[in-house]
Amino acid sequence: MSMKVILRMWAVLAAMVLLSACAQTLRDSHGYVPDDTLLKEVKVGIDTKDTTGRILGRPGTRGIIDDRGWYYVQSDYERFLWRAPVEVNREVVAVSFTEAGVVENIERFGLEDGRVVRLSRRVTTANTQGVGFLRQLFSNFGTFQAGDFLEEG
Repeated sequence: MSMKVILRMWAVLAAMVLLSACAQTLRDSHGYVPDDTLLKEVKVGIDTKDTTGRILGRPGTRGIIDDRGWYYVQSDYERFLWRAPVEVNREVVAVSFTEAGVVENIERFGLEDGRVVRLSRRVTTANTQGVGFLRQLFSNFGTFQAGDFLEEG
């Protein structure tokens, strides 16, 4: 083989290695958000915490001050070969309850251009419970470090 052929083979091999290093290797999701089919089974003004828990499952997060808000959170990440995971999407379903434990509001929130937007809403009252908590939840969007995903043993 001539030296030119060997150099071309090495150049092609190097280009393939560089291109593969830039490729997305995995898209991963963490958390749980019930789909619209399950959410439609929960009746605002009728269902309670017990029936909602049976339909949707227990939430990953509850209201901080009281137990009047349940929050289902799911985040999607893109993982690259050598880079830290990057959060590309976050969705939250907020179910709020009256003091008697009856479903008051069901809302789905997402992100659009880095801002929190309401995707759907079924309510008996006009105000959203726990708006400050939702702001805090979404304010962490994209601020995770690689160490957040490594288990300590």
